Amino acid sequence: MASPFSGALQLTDLDDFIGPSQDCIKPVKVDKRPGSAVTKIHIEDDGSYFQVDQDGGTQRLEKARVSLNDCLACSGCVTSAETVLITQQSHEELRKVLDANKTVPPDQQQLVVLSVSPQSRASLAARFQLSPTDTARKLTSFFKKIGAHFVFDTTFSRNFTLLESQREFVQRFRGQTDSREALPVLASVCPGWICYAEKTHGSFILPYISTARSPQQVMGSLVKDFFARQQNLTPDKIYHITVMPCYDKKLEASRSDFFNQEYQTRDVDCVLTTGEVFRLLEEEGVSLAELEPAPLDSLTSSVSAKELINHRGGGSGGYLEHVFRHAAQELFGIHVAEITYRPLRNKDFQEVTLEKEGQVLLRFAIAYGFRNIQNLVQKLKRGRCPYHYVEVMACPSGCLNGGGQLKAPDVPGRELLQQVERLYSMIRVEAPEDAPGVRELYQHWLQGEGSERASHLLHTQYHAVEKASSGLNIRW
Repeated sequence: MASPFSGALQLTDLDDFIGPSQDCIKPVKVDKRPGSAVTKIHIEDDGSYFQVDQDGGTQRLEKARVSLNDCLACSGCVTSAETVLITQQSHEELRKVLDANKTVPPDQQQLVVLSVSPQSRASLAARFQLSPTDTARKLTSFFKKIGAHFVFDTTFSRNFTLLESQREFVQRFRGQTDSREALPVLASVCPGWICYAEKTHGSFILPYISTARSPQQVMGSLVKDFFARQQNLTPDKIYHITVMPCYDKKLEASRSDFFNQEYQTRDVDCVLTTGEVFRLLEEEGVSLAELEPAPLDSLTSSVSAKELINHRGGGSGGYLEHVFRHAAQELFGIHVAEITYRPLRNKDFQEVTLEKEGQVLLRFAIAYGFRNIQNLVQKLKRGRCPYHYVEVMACPSGCLNGGGQLKAPDVPGRELLQQVERLYSMIRVEAPEDAPGVRELYQHWLQGEGSERASHLLHTQYHAVEKASSGLNIRW
């Protein structure tokens, strides 16, 4: 079967193969009792495992299952998607929570919150031939019909990711004389790219990656911290689902960095792809186009939910454009009205420069897709990377073309992508610093810009994964 994960995950080390010592499917659970004698494992013809004790007694062993969090713990995952058991990240898991809520008193129910990405919304709008705003309102109606309590837009959380990315870049640019690894800054919002970087290039590449959390994980902080306080709930009383264009987002939500040890809950409990939402609609026998629209929800009273907002700079979030404009103004006092991209090897590898009197002050690039990511990493390793900032995405053409987006059998892929891009760009754009509610949350929720609390809730860290050695990894 074709893998739904990004190419950066499938092609790690170019081995679509898992050696036994790195196997994602742990075959058995062995009951290790203190003082027990050595036992043997017997395998039946049907693949069943039995523990054989010294006295001849046998005990059937339970097969162990691997969660996505286990998967991130070794360097052998995710090379073949069918080996990963996505047990906690599916629409079936959402059904279980909604069904459980129907059988318990209101005070024992979990508050069900969904956060929908603008990329997923655009893909659904293309499928049902709706405007993005109508799609958002009808999705809100659908989710509330099946038992959700609130439906938010992750564009709001992206305001924080963009602002933190801007500040971090300026800080690292000014400090580049003190650290060789300050530049280039590599965008961090794509989990396929992050997983590949951690497992394949480890400690070499990680210092270059921005520490700003992705919009999905900032939304996790907003929902499980700020919104939970507003609702007088502990984080574990909220079940938070995100709707994303990409399967790799399931891996991101499963990272231990985004797990609250005190309340034993994840910032994002479940990730559904656009395709899984479409499947949920089909299973419920609902056509999105025929639903009555519902009012949009907002996280704070100061944020109007009457209309959607977007950001400039393309379907992957506009990180290059926002960081570029902010840096040009903050570092050199230059206002940038329009940004001109110059294609290099292909349309997924383009650069932008800021020049003054013939001197290049800033050189930024986008690198989408595994081939361009490999070229970028090679430039870095050879000390020949000319860029100050790179917007990196694992999927060719970026997030609007994510592996979890809807496909149309009767529409060529390029044509469908153009439709989705057109719908995505229909929304009014707004600078993140001007977005209602953002400054208020920085002041009251985060205790100020650059605070320790802001660093804790809006930034993350990365972990180099050591490769397990296996004789079967030898390339003959």
